[in-house]
Amino acid sequence: MTLTPVRLHSWLRLQREGVPLAARADALCRALQDCPQVRRAVYLSWQPQAGIYSHEGAAQHFPPGQGDPSQASDQVLFERLLEAGRLDLDQVRQLDCWLAGRLRRAAISHGQVMDLALQPGQDGLLLVHLREGVDGAWLGGVQDWLATLLHSVNDMLRGSPLLGHDPQPSLLLDAQGRPQEFNAALLALLAEQPLSEALDFLPINHRMLVHACLDQQRAIEEVEAPFHGRILIWTFIPAPQDNRVLARCRDATTQVLAEREAAKARRLYRLIIENTTDLISRHTPQGCFLDASPASWTLLGYWPEELRGQMAQGLFHGQDLASLVHSARDALEQEGYHTMTYRIRHRQGHYLWFETACRAIRETYTGAVVEVVSVSRDVTARVQAEENKRRLAAVVEANTDPVLFIDPEGQVTYLNPAARRVLGIDEQQPMPTLAQLFASADLARLQRDGWSGAERDGVWSSDARLQPLGTGASVAVSLVLLAHRSAGGERYYSLVARDMTERELREAQQRRHQDELAHTARLVTLGELASGIAHEINQPLAAVVNYANASQRYLQTLDSNPQAAARVAQGLERITHQATHASQVIRRLRAFLRKGQRRTQALDFAEVAREAVRLCAWEAGTWQVTIEDRLPDNLPPVYADRVLLEQVLLNLLRNAIDANREQHPGQPSSIVLSAGQGGAAAVEIHVRDQGPGVSEAELEQMFTPFYTSKADGLGLGLSMSRSIIEGFGGQLQARREPVGLTMGCRLPLAGPTKQQQE
Repeated sequence: MTLTPVRLHSWLRLQREGVPLAARADALCRALQDCPQVRRAVYLSWQPQAGIYSHEGAAQHFPPGQGDPSQASDQVLFERLLEAGRLDLDQVRQLDCWLAGRLRRAAISHGQVMDLALQPGQDGLLLVHLREGVDGAWLGGVQDWLATLLHSVNDMLRGSPLLGHDPQPSLLLDAQGRPQEFNAALLALLAEQPLSEALDFLPINHRMLVHACLDQQRAIEEVEAPFHGRILIWTFIPAPQDNRVLARCRDATTQVLAEREAAKARRLYRLIIENTTDLISRHTPQGCFLDASPASWTLLGYWPEELRGQMAQGLFHGQDLASLVHSARDALEQEGYHTMTYRIRHRQGHYLWFETACRAIRETYTGAVVEVVSVSRDVTARVQAEENKRRLAAVVEANTDPVLFIDPEGQVTYLNPAARRVLGIDEQQPMPTLAQLFASADLARLQRDGWSGAERDGVWSSDARLQPLGTGASVAVSLVLLAHRSAGGERYYSLVARDMTERELREAQQRRHQDELAHTARLVTLGELASGIAHEINQPLAAVVNYANASQRYLQTLDSNPQAAARVAQGLERITHQATHASQVIRRLRAFLRKGQRRTQALDFAEVAREAVRLCAWEAGTWQVTIEDRLPDNLPPVYADRVLLEQVLLNLLRNAIDANREQHPGQPSSIVLSAGQGGAAAVEIHVRDQGPGVSEAELEQMFTPFYTSKADGLGLGLSMSRSIIEGFGGQLQARREPVGLTMGCRLPLAGPTKQQQE
């Protein structure tokens, strides 16, 4: 008889690993049935309580025997097998036992049954049904061979085959988490290090993992453990029959580090994309929007979701459309990169100047353009400035008054055509000196008063006579000396000589021109600062109005209320404080917007927070909102600007008051103000309201500039507050609660790293 090696190996492996008895019985029977002499093999285990042999595994059961099943017994057969070790099926069929009747009804008569215990401590028999004409004498040798194999297998440590053939470093742990056996892969990983250091390979909490693995009868996967610069990922597999655990690991250093770097890069890219003022977008080769960054709202008035699926060409100015599409398509096909400046329509209907840099993404094998990534920025101000410069240059060139540019050393560097005409200097002649153009008295006055006056006031004027080169008569002029600073910071001067005969006309034209420039400058300044300043000043102004109204009410009760005068004085004091605070906010806010130096210092976070609570206490009391102070007195100092930090906290508190007022109109409500140390290098403060809360979509957009849920809001408060906190090196975040919303502000501690936080 020959057994298939693969089948036999599978049975031995299952036997050594102590899998359920049914699986082992099936594996043994399949190995025997591969022999051509064997028609059928069945394993039955002895059931001492019932006194019968019972089928194990998926083998087809024999039909029931004759008689009452409740009286069935195989005790006779069990005792005979203990004495003889094996019996022919003909002998079994003659016995008075339940299995004999089952064999007779199944018409099984040729073969043997042999005593064989697959499960230590539990007797059983192996029934081998042979084909007709096959001699069964050799089955005795099979029984002895199987018994020998079972004896050797049962004496081995269970799980050893797994260890021996496992390509991953593995070891067996007992119920207390102590190593019992190592495989070759783990020994190779340990190299020259002693086996006692295997515990250093394991996760620091491996004993608890072993207990959990055995108690819950489940495998625990993906447990990370560092060791000597490596990162190992462990899996714990329970072996309940031995009360042990097989621990397998793999070296995932490269994978984990790559995933961490990728996650860091994704966070960085997301931070850049979500906070950059440039519009980053993806397009099909035909120009259809695939995606866009949140800057699309601030630049074009469209949210990214609205742009997806829309053709970019539909937003272009009609005069730019034809040339842009052809030039961009050709450049991307040939060079893979293209930069263009064009006009694009805002959602409100007006046009902006955009500068867009496009890069083609090509298919790896064909090289065809499959996608276009673009970075766009609003260059309207730059284009307008360049246009203004061009127009001003054209004005200077066309000006009928002589215009001279002079460097700080007093050398003439430029003459406009009118100056060359008046002075009689052509293009080939060198630049004259000031001494050649002015009389000594006029030159002395210019050098004595002109330069200093222009430096001090920006402009200096005087009457003088301009002397043409050669023999021409001098011309009476009114000089205007202007001081300028170039983009590089260098000083230079322009000298405009106006003909006295046209003085009144030129002055009138100059005044109109200056008025236009001043008006334009005021509009630009208003556009840049009005929204931010109006929003930031609104809070102290509202407090001033509240205090003034209260003071007026107390003034009306001076005769009947002895405390009215003190209340009025207190209100006036608070009005003065709020007005001063508003002035400081404007000054600091402008400095912040210019990215200038701020007055950062070590601050007591709790003190600043309590000051903010005091400033909004009036408004909170008006709407029956109680602010619960849960601020500890031992918080470490933070490094920030006091006024700006106070303004952020005021904004958070007032938003919470508005939320409570909306959710509980005319009813008492509360706001919880708490703080604590967030780790070793930061302090956190939380403002939790009892308002209506926000949805997930609103939570993602609430820090976006100009987004607001208030009917009269500007949508700048939270955006500017986050910018201020991030300018201090901190974070401002919102978290949904079962009731209301929690705003969390995190700031770094004052310490040696404060220079980096600036």
